[in-house]
Amino acid sequence: MRRALKVEIDRFPVAGRFTIARGSRTEIVVVTATLSEGGATGRGECVPYARYGETVEGVAGLIESLRDRLEAGLGRAELQEALPAGAARNAIDCALWDLEAKLTGVPAHVAAGIYRLAPVTTAYTISLDTPEAMAEATARAATRPILKIKLGSPGGDLERIAAVREAAPGATLIADANEGWTEANLAHHLAACAKAGFALIEQPVPAAIDAILADRPRDVMICADESLHDRTSLPGLVGRYDAINIKLDKAGGLTEALALAAEAQRLGFSLMIGCMLGTSLAMAPAMLIAPKARFVDLDGPLLLARERENGLRYEGSTVYPPPPSLWG
Repeated sequence: MRRALKVEIDRFPVAGRFTIARGSRTEIVVVTATLSEGGATGRGECVPYARYGETVEGVAGLIESLRDRLEAGLGRAELQEALPAGAARNAIDCALWDLEAKLTGVPAHVAAGIYRLAPVTTAYTISLDTPEAMAEATARAATRPILKIKLGSPGGDLERIAAVREAAPGATLIADANEGWTEANLAHHLAACAKAGFALIEQPVPAAIDAILADRPRDVMICADESLHDRTSLPGLVGRYDAINIKLDKAGGLTEALALAAEAQRLGFSLMIGCMLGTSLAMAPAMLIAPKARFVDLDGPLLLARERENGLRYEGSTVYPPPPSLWG
């Protein structure tokens, strides 16, 4: 039976305002790919990311460009050659994993060689704001075990680092500068994070200048985010970073993300599984990387005012494996 493809653009409101070094959002716009075959339906969600030159319309168009081949039976292996790593390939790849699970009755995690998925603890993100506002937001979330602190503003990060640590003395803290620090202020910010007992610093400087991190002494692990896409990125990160943040939208889907995780571990990197700001449908396939990860950051749905029906179950910062009604 021939497949059918549906491509939709969906919007979900953010709870309040989500701010990072590159700007603020009150709404997310995602692209959803749905593949139907033999009475079964598989879905995948992606978040087009302007940082990499992606637009919602462009990503939807890329998915549409494969309509004939997808409806004729294009598989995951062929997809890796048909599209480059990025959001469009992610949505299709995850939809194919879901469709296969629905058609065969074999859960996606089992097909991926994972015997059992268990609940995991996710980081919870504190949006970029003034030091005082961030301290207040951190205090409200201080009972959560892991907090991810957005930094990277032109001024005030040293004060933000100290303020959030004082507001959450018992939490594990992750700094995420989103490429916002410079060669001139890097040493001061690294020292401040070390003094405050941060466990990890994500992408402190722009990817274009991250050679300055090579073999640099550090007291806090440094994690590549914007500098990482798929496996082709890894050789250039050796010596610069201690960990990598795998995001399915960057890697171009679960298929590449699983291979990327294995290769990164072989090279000695610690793993973080992260996300763009998306719904539970985007988080669900990323849960298959979580068993390999030292840090899990899949809090997207917690930051939304409304999300999809039958979403992931969150209890505080504990996130449970996806139900088949959602994905996989």
